[in-house]
Amino acid sequence: MAVEKVGEKYRCNVCGNEVVVTEVGGGTLVCCGQDMEKIELKTPEVINLPDSGG
Repeated sequence: MAVEKVGEKYRCNVCGNEVVVTEVGGGTLVCCGQDMEKIELKTPEVINLPDSGG
């Protein structure tokens, strides 16, 4: 999978190495002879708490 933007996170399914993209230069990330898998980052849930009124 081609690297697209800064901040993407990838994992090696063989050894477990993880990397975060700091600069996009094109191409793919490879570890242990295989393309690394892009990890989809979960967006935090927003929880609306009631106003304390104070």
